[in-house]
Amino acid sequence: MLRWPITSRTTLQDGLYRYDAIARLQDANLAKHQQRPVADIGKYVQLGPLGTALLPTERPQVLLIDEVDKSDVDLPNDLLNVLEEGEYLIPELVRIADSHESVQVGLERAAAPAPIRRGTVRCHAFPIVVMTSNGEREFPPAFLRRCLRLDIVEPDSRRLEAIVSAHLGEEALAASADILQQFLQRRSTGELATDQLLNAIFLTMHPDQTGVADRRELAELVLKHLSATY
Repeated sequence: MLRWPITSRTTLQDGLYRYDAIARLQDANLAKHQQRPVADIGKYVQLGPLGTALLPTERPQVLLIDEVDKSDVDLPNDLLNVLEEGEYLIPELVRIADSHESVQVGLERAAAPAPIRRGTVRCHAFPIVVMTSNGEREFPPAFLRRCLRLDIVEPDSRRLEAIVSAHLGEEALAASADILQQFLQRRSTGELATDQLLNAIFLTMHPDQTGVADRRELAELVLKHLSATY
């Protein structure tokens, strides 16, 4: 699975590809000085997670766009055309298409490069794109119309037990029934994240690393409501 973590500075370009023009210029000057051939332009082009997901593969690739609500206001709309068309251009390669019809470029999380023909990337099987959001902002209606929205409900006690067991083991689960109940009680009065429960259980099982001997007191320090200002 390809993963594209989003920040407030992320742009569509970051997801599609990166072209290192400075490195290419430096290498070209060095090659001229050493009287050797200049490296192929593909050495300086690296596809990003979205760009890699849109490669023409037989089976659809899976792309996670993580925390898309952290993006600036333009990114959701910028994504629309690329996701609708399933293709994009790399202008640096389009300009040399007549002399370099196919160029090998680097990929996200892949050792081997892939060929790009005439500077155009067009998918064969449309990728499966999963986007997560913490609900910190509204999205444009045009963007939402193209999404299948799924609200993830808070895990109940049985599901939380399974999560604790999977992450920390059965021994931790058996020793932390009181912390789990404390978590459920506090979650009923304010917003808590599941990783706070995991952190609380882990720390209460290692009190020597925290300097807080009382289990409940230590859990209280970790299980603060996410909306709290203290």
